[in-house]
Amino acid sequence: MDSEDPQERPEDVSNIINGLERYNPEAVGNLEDYLRHQCENRYTDSNANRTLLKLYQLNPDRVKDEVITNILVKALTCFPSAQFTLALHLIPPSLLAPNSRAELPEAIFKLRELSNQLQGAQYSRFWATLDSDDLYADLTTDIDGFEELIRIRIATLISHAYREIELPVLEQWLGLEGQATLKFVTETAGWKIDESRKVVVIPRNPENEAKKSEVREDVNVDMFSRVVRRAWEETA
Repeated sequence: MDSEDPQERPEDVSNIINGLERYNPEAVGNLEDYLRHQCENRYTDSNANRTLLKLYQLNPDRVKDEVITNILVKALTCFPSAQFTLALHLIPPSLLAPNSRAELPEAIFKLRELSNQLQGAQYSRFWATLDSDDLYADLTTDIDGFEELIRIRIATLISHAYREIELPVLEQWLGLEGQATLKFVTETAGWKIDESRKVVVIPRNPENEAKKSEVREDVNVDMFSRVVRRAWEETA
């Protein structure tokens, strides 16, 4: 899925991103509506969302806290790409200072914590953190299928590194258990469960397939003779 230039992007939004309209304060409303559409339809347009944050920089009177947090939560679903960090760096420092805008600094701090855990492959800790505070539920409520999107990202990375993984470990990493795990593994990921060994079998793909590594060093006679001559000159 292309989160930088998705095929769902309408023409009027493309005109804003690629033309002078990206500096027009009146474009804020269109980009906010487009973000809402992304949240409801499980895709991300990081380019458009960064354009909106840049407009907020130029027009601080138009800033909406919930829009900023929604952009950051959408960026979380694109990990391990750098979309979260790119969006975070476009938020004016004045909005990050404690007590500057009510709950916004705390919300951003908590979302940054989630991002760090995902980027560090601390998946079990991510789910524990997500369940530890009702604020996380408030922050992600506008993003349809947030947890499912995160699980799909985690599963994709697992499939790049493993051919088999223990079922209890996978349950911790996906934040699932029992029938929910079975449904995700078989229906969403398309993997198989070996009940006798309690492992999940992941199909072979170009990323998890073992590859023979062959290292060749081309040393010709001229190179060898120069080394011998240099050693002879140093001892002479």
